[in-house]
Amino acid sequence: MGEQHTTRTWPAIPPPPAARREDVVDDYHGELVADPYRWLEDTDAAETLAWVAAENARTESFLASVPARAEIRERLAELWDYPKWGVPVERGGRSFQLRNPGLLDQPVLYVVDPDPDPDTGSDADTGPGTGPGQGAGAAGRARVLLDPNLLSADGTVAVSAFAPSEDGRLLAYATSDSGSDWMTWHVRDVTTGEDLRDVLEWSKFSSAAWLHDGSGFYYGAMAPPDPGEEHLGTSRLLEVRLHRIGTPHDADEVVFAAPDEPEWLPGAEVSDDGRFLVVTVARGTFPENQVHVADLEDPAAGFVALVGDFASAASYVTNIGRDVVLLTDHGAPRGRVVVAPLDRPGRDSWRELVPETDDTLLHVVRCGDALVCHYLRDAHARLVVRDLDGAEIGEISLPGLGSLTGIEGRRQSTTVQVGYTSFTESGVLLAHDLEARTTAVVRPSAARVRSADLVTEQVVARSPDGTQVPLFLTRRRDVVADGDVPVLLYGYGGFDVPITPAFSVTHATWIERGGLLAVAVLRGGGEYGRAWYDAGRLAHKQDVFDDFCACARHLVAAGWTRHERIAINGASNGGLLVGACLTQHPELWGAAVPEVGVLDMLRFTAFTIGWAWTSDYGDPADPVAYRWLRSWSPLHNVCPGTRYPPTMVMTGDHDDRVVPGHSFKFAAALQAAQAGDAPVLCRVETSAGHGAGKPTAKLVAERSDFLAFLEATVGADRPRPRPLASP
Repeated sequence: MGEQHTTRTWPAIPPPPAARREDVVDDYHGELVADPYRWLEDTDAAETLAWVAAENARTESFLASVPARAEIRERLAELWDYPKWGVPVERGGRSFQLRNPGLLDQPVLYVVDPDPDPDTGSDADTGPGTGPGQGAGAAGRARVLLDPNLLSADGTVAVSAFAPSEDGRLLAYATSDSGSDWMTWHVRDVTTGEDLRDVLEWSKFSSAAWLHDGSGFYYGAMAPPDPGEEHLGTSRLLEVRLHRIGTPHDADEVVFAAPDEPEWLPGAEVSDDGRFLVVTVARGTFPENQVHVADLEDPAAGFVALVGDFASAASYVTNIGRDVVLLTDHGAPRGRVVVAPLDRPGRDSWRELVPETDDTLLHVVRCGDALVCHYLRDAHARLVVRDLDGAEIGEISLPGLGSLTGIEGRRQSTTVQVGYTSFTESGVLLAHDLEARTTAVVRPSAARVRSADLVTEQVVARSPDGTQVPLFLTRRRDVVADGDVPVLLYGYGGFDVPITPAFSVTHATWIERGGLLAVAVLRGGGEYGRAWYDAGRLAHKQDVFDDFCACARHLVAAGWTRHERIAINGASNGGLLVGACLTQHPELWGAAVPEVGVLDMLRFTAFTIGWAWTSDYGDPADPVAYRWLRSWSPLHNVCPGTRYPPTMVMTGDHDDRVVPGHSFKFAAALQAAQAGDAPVLCRVETSAGHGAGKPTAKLVAERSDFLAFLEATVGADRPRPRPLASP
């Protein structure tokens, strides 16, 4: 391991709080491994709370010394203050849409009712129905249906999911508290805005799928956790239940369960014609699943196992009578569309509708009598329209190298609603008329950043084994490769998740201040199909870390920067990425910020949903997997006496996805091992979880601290360019 290239003087801050070392040793397949900070896994213990308070005070002491902190926070809040609109969902002539005018802690759900007298015009704020061909209700008046900001004083109660009934009369919505994965379902009368008495607790990883007559909906539920185990206890045995409106929660019917298969995660949807219940069963987070279909007109017939094994990924698209259209990767690593007859289940009966292409097929939506196919081409979005026989009709033009934030189509409509974003576009809402083949901009980007002042390009780095690793670079047009540009290098690389261009106010602020944003497309992601994913998991996970390090070396070799100017950042699995690259190659980085990271690879299976990640990481209980996990587990590769770069470990005290003990133990170990003068900090957000539902006020405070840390490390002593003009 190398050392940092230069010596800097850091502000005087208190030493790290004392973290006592316990004599805890585990035997992994004959190897004894110490775990001295095991006590920090108990996040509610008084000693842990005192340690967290001391860490936050120390981090605040450092950040308070950054001269530009207040300026960064002011500018970040200013750039954050722009209207944000979700993709509208139409049901029963009504249109439902999430909106945030700027700085509300949580977005508000609006509904647009049909205009009873369309000849009289409509309200000035017509909302989601201002484009041509928008369907019934487009010209009505928008009104607030659900304001989550009224559910808590501090904005920490969020609406984590919502689903209107087919006729638009009722709304099922789920709330989550302090960023928790636990969901509580409620039902609201859309006309009156009043909640019904239905309240469904202890749901997780669930949507709501309505029966088309509006009498009830399917959802996913788990057994209530034991007292005290709500945040750390293992989450298993998800069931699909049917809730009938107006009946008690405990009367809900279990329609699909597998008590002998605790790792199965079923999810339900109702076919777009209302006739079938489709249950998709995943096994952990691995992207292979079963598909079971029940005919709601013949409930006694039970489920048909349309896909009865875990040999492929398959998802419901639509059905034509008893022929089910599936998106699958069976025989097509980049995806294809097939027709699967319910009366002849089994892959031998499948008929190919849309063949595999060189692009990766992510999603297919039926809209009228067309299939809208969402592809990725070199990690950016492409939309192709095909008829129900699979023949290509045309392409829906998108503004550039970007991503979809959502796509909505209906069997009964010929309009497809699309949300589009990029590194430079904050969010465009489009409406495409399939009959006229025209696209209207319903809502343009509204952020206070002019995309014309920014430029994105895609380059390629080369990993040590020769693999080409795509890298998106975004910067101001007036920033040039002078060998000293501060760089924020971001990555994820796992779980078949594609990392594609997306707008971030944090990134926009970094770019405006003269930094280069580099977003890596790493193996393990979903950008290039199954082979690309498989190349970055299990025994091949080290290749992901090598890819990320190769991107840093490329940026230096290309003349953009030097290693002291490169900060690395990632969250969750991306936090693991940062932790592994930090401990393997501390000499490559000017700063590191792992967020809500999976950092203890020998105990991740012990908490909440961690058991589900073994498909990507391997199981430490397996002696073969243990060897590779031990080789790159960030916590277990912290080396005493090493000069680590400035590091800020970030997490939330209520994270029940990746429990905060990962970050606590890693921060304590890194602080104890640090041989240099660079600060190793830990920032713990209170009343916050893994990230979803975090209120805007907390986000602005958190992200401004993130940017202030980068300013004090990789951005120090660098002249700041002028602010960009607002559009």
